Order: sequence, then structure tokens, then C-alpha cells
Amino acid sequence: MTDNSSVDATLRALLADVLGLGEARAAALTDDSGLFGELPEFDSMAVATVLTEMEDRLGVIIDDDEVDGEIFETYGNLLAFSLRKVTD
Repeated sequence: MTDNSSVDATLRALLADVLGLGEARAAALTDDSGLFGELPEFDSMAVATVLTEMEDRLGVIIDDDEVDGEIFETYGNLLAFSLRKVTD
């Protein structure tokens, strides 16, 4: 799954499911949309679930040392991280 649009669609569906955003809110996320600290649903507990779901749905392994707060600042950061993981 190295197609950018399929990774984007998977990530949006994942966020809609895990955070309970619904499809419309997930679809409205832009690269600059804030996540952690901006969306009330995206708390520290959600971070672990999002990472686990990313591994499952994108077929990647995410090591603890790869994860930092910057990844969760914006949707664009999370998407860029996801794209790097699937192309590794």
C-alpha cells in the first residue's frame, strides 16, 4: 500500500473510527489541522490506539524511538510519518 491517496484514506478512516470523529470531520482534516491538544478526542490514551491501528491497517511496525510529539501536532505530520513508514 504505497499509494499516497490510499494511505490518506486509511488514515482518515482510522481517525474517524478511533476518535469517533465521523467521516465528515475526518474528511475535513487538512495538512494544517491540529490533532493532539487541538481535538478533545485526541488525548494521550488515543495516541497508543492510533499507533496500534496504524500498524494493523497500514501493515507497518512503529518503534517507540520513532514516535515523538511532533508527529501528532497536525494531520499533515501524521500523514507524512505514515507515508514514510509504508515506503520504508
